[in-house]
Amino acid sequence: MGAQTNAAPIIIKKKRASGGDGHHGGAWKVAYADFVTAMMAFFMLMWLLNATTEKQRKGLADYFSPTIPVHPVSGGGDGAFGGENMFSEKTMVMDGSGATNKNPTESKRARGSTGVDSLGGGRGAFEDFSTLEAQLLGRAGESLVSKKALKHIVTRVTDEGLVVELFATESEPLFEPGTDTPTQMMRALILLVARSSDLVTNAIAVNGHVRSAPVVLARDPAWDLSTSRAQAVRKLLQDDGVDARRLDRVTGHADRELAVENPMAPRNDRIEIVFLRDP
Repeated sequence: MGAQTNAAPIIIKKKRASGGDGHHGGAWKVAYADFVTAMMAFFMLMWLLNATTEKQRKGLADYFSPTIPVHPVSGGGDGAFGGENMFSEKTMVMDGSGATNKNPTESKRARGSTGVDSLGGGRGAFEDFSTLEAQLLGRAGESLVSKKALKHIVTRVTDEGLVVELFATESEPLFEPGTDTPTQMMRALILLVARSSDLVTNAIAVNGHVRSAPVVLARDPAWDLSTSRAQAVRKLLQDDGVDARRLDRVTGHADRELAVENPMAPRNDRIEIVFLRDP
């Protein structure tokens, strides 16, 4: 029989360190970020309500509630496809043409960048030249404009309409010297304008300008040359598919309206094709 002892048993307690208090976590940062984002959105909404007209607010609201057109031609809607598809009157999508061009909705007028009056209204979708400008200046997704041709095109919107200026450079004339015979570059530029002209329905005017002669001549050829070049451009536009009924006027301005200070600079040899505003 073994010996007995009165010694108490030894008990060992192990303490495990727990994590910090809950308030030291990062969950509150997410909530605070959501709060700040919501406040920013609220102030942006208040600013938009104060800075826009009723018609513009209608356009903004329609942008965030798109409707998909289901009509095989055009439903005239304001949604993702603007009420158009590839079967609508023209074969190009999102180009401002088709049924919605002749009968634009209020929200489509509100999105126009030109032809908008002080109350936010407009004179129709055809007064918005932004799509046409983008096509001519090579900003469209599938541009028909080469980098070489871009050096000869300038556009500007005036009270008269959208002015597309095609001008000569020192190394690349648009007409054979002293004649109204267009060069290959000029033919390519006119073809571009003719194809892009289907994006709007406006009437067209053609203005011819030439540089001054280096010497004073008994019979100044500038008037006849500028007029004959404008007529040559009119014929090219028609040959490339522009409806003759859209051509409103053809004018020669000789060397009376210079583009640069030097009257004999090649830059003054130019053609202006004007898409006229609807009267």
